[in-house]
Amino acid sequence: MKQWKSAAESEEFLEAMTSFSEVGTTVLLVTLTLGLQCAGLGALIHWTRRAVDSGLSKPAPFRSALLVMKLSTAVIVLHGALILLWAGCYRWLCFPSWESAMYFSASSYATVGYGDAVLPVSWRMLGPVESIIGVLMCGISVSLVFALITRLVGRGPEPSSR
Repeated sequence: MKQWKSAAESEEFLEAMTSFSEVGTTVLLVTLTLGLQCAGLGALIHWTRRAVDSGLSKPAPFRSALLVMKLSTAVIVLHGALILLWAGCYRWLCFPSWESAMYFSASSYATVGYGDAVLPVSWRMLGPVESIIGVLMCGISVSLVFALITRLVGRGPEPSSR
């Protein structure tokens, strides 16, 4: 076992190990978030293609509205799962209760960040990273829903020939 020459050297080592843990945890969370988002959106694309191919060549207004509602609900559920993933990490590492962990995660993911719940100093970079990821994941989801709706609008009834 290494003998420390001074308390400062010992403290520097502990800070380096804490930073390494924080970076490793952040990389793992970002990787899991991207994987879950991609899998969820892939499933959503597959489901939407099947729904469109199975009878929406000339979608009725009610059926189109129902499809958009289902798409929106699926995206909300997906983002809820991502928030829960981060909250699980916060609960394990930072907060004494699930309520605090979920609250902090949801406010960070949505980039609200009230500031009434804060992470311990050794884990404080997770909050801003979750905010960046939240903006990116919401942007990707919105662009996918936009693309799917645009495709649905483009599949409308054929103009009548004169």
